Amino acid sequence: MPGIMDISDTSGRKLNKCLIARLAICEYIAEHRNLFITGATGSGKSYMVCAFGMEVCKQYYTTKYIRLPELLIDLEMSCNDGNYKRIMAKYGNPILLILDEWLLLKPTDTEQKDIFELLHRRRKRSSIIFCSQYRFDGWYEQLGGADSSFADAILDHIVRDAYKINIESIDSARDISMREV
Repeated sequence: MPGIMDISDTSGRKLNKCLIARLAICEYIAEHRNLFITGATGSGKSYMVCAFGMEVCKQYYTTKYIRLPELLIDLEMSCNDGNYKRIMAKYGNPILLILDEWLLLKPTDTEQKDIFELLHRRRKRSSIIFCSQYRFDGWYEQLGGADSSFADAILDHIVRDAYKINIESIDSARDISMREV
C-alpha cells in the first residue's frame, strides 16, 4: 500500500515536502478543501493520490476513488435506467472523492452538467482530490473555455482555497518513471 512517507524525490521530481507533510495530517478534509495533483504521465500522480487516499482512510473518513471517464459513464447509464439520484449519492456522499484522469478528455455539455451537479452537491461538505495531466491553468480550455456555460461555474466550485501540487521534473533528461522507482 502506498504511503505518504514512501513518496520520494529521488526520481528527479521537484516536490514540496513541507506541503505534502502538512496535507498528510488530513486537515484539508475537515476544512472541506480540495487538492489538485498535476504532472506528466509517469510522474507519480496516481501513486501520490492513492497515498493521500490511504491517509484519509486511516483517519476513518469515507473515501471513494474513480477515474473521471468511468464516473461519467456511470452517470450517463444512470440517466438511462432511472438511477441518477442513487449514483449521484454514491459519488456525492463520501467525505473524500478522488477523481483520477481529471479532464483527460474534454467533457461534453451533458457531462459538464453532471460534473457541475456533483460538485454542487459536494460543495462545503467534503473534499475532492483532482489528479490530472493538465496543469490547473489548462482546465478552463479542457472544459470548453468561453464556449462552455459550465466552465466558469465548475472551476468556481473547486478552486477556492484548493491546495496544488504540480509534480515537475528537475532534469527531464535524467527522469526516472515512478513505476521504475
